[in-house]
Amino acid sequence: MLYILTTRFQDWLDAMGLYSVIQVFTQLEFRALAAGLFAFLVVIALGPRTIARLRQLKVGDNPEFYNTELNALNQPKKDTPTMGGLLIVGSILASLFLFADFVHSRYVHLAVLVLVWLAAVGAFDDWLKLTAARRAAGTREGLFAWEKFLFQMGCAILVSLFLFHAADPQSNPAAVSLNLPFQRTYEPMRAGDIAGAVLNPNVFVLGIFVYAVIGALAIAGTSNAVNIADGMDGLAAGTMAVVSFVLMVLCWISSNQVVAQHLLVPHVPGARELMVLTGAMGGACLGFLWFNCNPARVFMGDTGSLALGGLLGFVAVAIRQEFLLPLIAGIFYLEIGSTVLQVAYFKATGGKRIFRCAPIHHHFHLKGWSENQVVVRFWIITAILCAIALASIKMR
Repeated sequence: MLYILTTRFQDWLDAMGLYSVIQVFTQLEFRALAAGLFAFLVVIALGPRTIARLRQLKVGDNPEFYNTELNALNQPKKDTPTMGGLLIVGSILASLFLFADFVHSRYVHLAVLVLVWLAAVGAFDDWLKLTAARRAAGTREGLFAWEKFLFQMGCAILVSLFLFHAADPQSNPAAVSLNLPFQRTYEPMRAGDIAGAVLNPNVFVLGIFVYAVIGALAIAGTSNAVNIADGMDGLAAGTMAVVSFVLMVLCWISSNQVVAQHLLVPHVPGARELMVLTGAMGGACLGFLWFNCNPARVFMGDTGSLALGGLLGFVAVAIRQEFLLPLIAGIFYLEIGSTVLQVAYFKATGGKRIFRCAPIHHHFHLKGWSENQVVVRFWIITAILCAIALASIKMR
C-alpha cells in the first residue's frame, strides 16, 4: 500500500516537496528489507498475546513417537501451544500489503494464494489434532495424509498454471525454460556487446503441461519437506530464515536483466516483487524464532510449516531455480528423504530400520546430540549449502 500510494501520488508529493523524503518506498531493495524488519516487529509485538490466547484455547502439542526413549526426551514439550504459524502468516500478509505492489503484481497475488490456501489447510489439520475439547468429543485427529496432499497438489497445480501465463512465455521464453545447474540460459556476451544476450539454443523451453508438473511437485514437495522438518525447537524457523534471505538475493538477480544475463540465468521481470515476499518470510521466521528457540514457548505447527514450504517452492519455480532448491533447502529435503527411506526400508525388510528414528534430526538426538546441537549444526549446514548454491550461479 505504501508503494502504491507513493507511485500514484508522485506528482502531488513532488509538488509539495515531499517526494524526495519518501521516495525510498519505490526502491525495491529498501522495500524488501523494510518488509523483513516489519514482519519481524509484528511477530515480536503480537507473539506474547497470541501465545497466551493459544494456551487459553488449549491448542497444545503432545508429541508421541514409536520410540519410548524419544517420548521421554520430548516430555517437557507437552502442552506447548502450537498453531503459532498464524503469527508468521499474518506478518507476511501485512508486509506484502504495505510494501509490495499488491495491486498490479500477478506474482504477489499468486504468493498470497499459496500462503492463505496452505495455511488454511495446515490450521484445519492443527485444529483437529490439537484441540483438547475435540479430542474428548471423539473427533478424528487431523486430516488423512491423502487429504492433505490432495489440497496441496490442487493449490500447486492451479498456481503453476497461472504462473506460466504470468511469466509471459511468448515474449520471454527464458522465464519458462528448464534451468539446470551449471546450464547457460543465454549465450555469453562478448566485451563491448550492447545488443543484449541471446537465448542459448540448447535450452529447453517448457510447455504449460511440463511446467505445471514440475511446479506442482516443487511446491507440494517442499511444503511437505518443511512440515516434516518442524520437529525441534527452532529448526524449521531458523533454517527458513537463512534460506529466505538467500532466495531474496536470487530474486534480485533474476529480476535484474543486466545481472541475470551476465550470470546466464533466466531473467524473470515479475520476480522483483518476490524480493519483498522473501524479505517478509525471513523477517517473520526470525521473529518467530524469538519464541521458538529452545525451550520453545510456541510451535508453528502445520499452519506455518505447510505455508512456508509452499512459498519456498513457489518462489523457486517462479525464478526458475527449482533444481537449485534441493541444495539451498538441503536440510528440508534431507528430512523428508530420510523419512521416505525409513518407511520404505521398514516395509521392504519387515521391520528393520536405517535410522534409529526418522526424520533424521531425531536420529542424531537419540545418538547423543543435544537438541541445540542438532538445530545449530543444521543451521550451519544450511548456511554452507546456500553459499555453495550462490557460488554455483557464477560458475556457469
